[in-house]
Amino acid sequence: MNSYSLQGQVALVTGGDSGIGKGVALELAKAGAKVVINHVDAHEVAQLTVDEIKANGGEAYAIHADVSNEAEVIDMFAEMFQHYGTIDILVNNAGLQRDSKFVDMTLEQWNTVISINLTGQFLCAREAAKEFIRRGVVQDRSKAAGKIICMSSVHEVIPWGGHVNYAASKGGIMMLMKSMAQELAPHKIRVVSIGPGAIETHINQAAWSTPEALEKLLTLIPYNRVGVADDIGKLAAWLASDEADYITGTTIFMDGGMTLYPGFADNG
Repeated sequence: MNSYSLQGQVALVTGGDSGIGKGVALELAKAGAKVVINHVDAHEVAQLTVDEIKANGGEAYAIHADVSNEAEVIDMFAEMFQHYGTIDILVNNAGLQRDSKFVDMTLEQWNTVISINLTGQFLCAREAAKEFIRRGVVQDRSKAAGKIICMSSVHEVIPWGGHVNYAASKGGIMMLMKSMAQELAPHKIRVVSIGPGAIETHINQAAWSTPEALEKLLTLIPYNRVGVADDIGKLAAWLASDEADYITGTTIFMDGGMTLYPGFADNG
């Protein structure tokens, strides 16, 4: 058990079956939360995460939904409420890339990334906020009525040629998060973002899995190591706890210094 507790709270992690989402789900469970693992097409993988949580004494449940599909999101929340009664923590993690040179990027590549990465966060946050407002603060569970953690990226502030759809989605998440935080704060709802830098996951394996690729990647990271999913998971669990109760409307970058623009370290 962590030094802070999420005991008795229910957390939904979208895209929680692998990568950063899995790391977040495991840490939330360690802190005592009941964790709903959302997945879109890999139930067996999601069930492995559920089994790992249960093997360590936690409680978890896997649920299918495409977060870009409004009807599926609404059904997911209804099923979660039937299973656990409510929600206390939403981690808007589901995301993907469809990379292309800008002039070659198709509308389908653009729409797919915006729909999952940005619209999906809007739909899930809207349903969570409705429940937080309906239920309000529950004494002895959390000081907040609810917590929404948006998974952004260093690319909400760092431009990324060849990935304009992804960077645009993350820039959109920044303003979605801030605007939600501003509107929902009077309801005692906290909204924050995490901005990971380079994290070892399957989605970016080519960037770190060979010595040559790793050496090139580390030129962008002053702290000289690539992050792991556990790094993000620990931050997410802390941000969901009452220890972070006065934090809302901001992005916490966890990037080993990537947003420090290391190309300027020797005077440019």
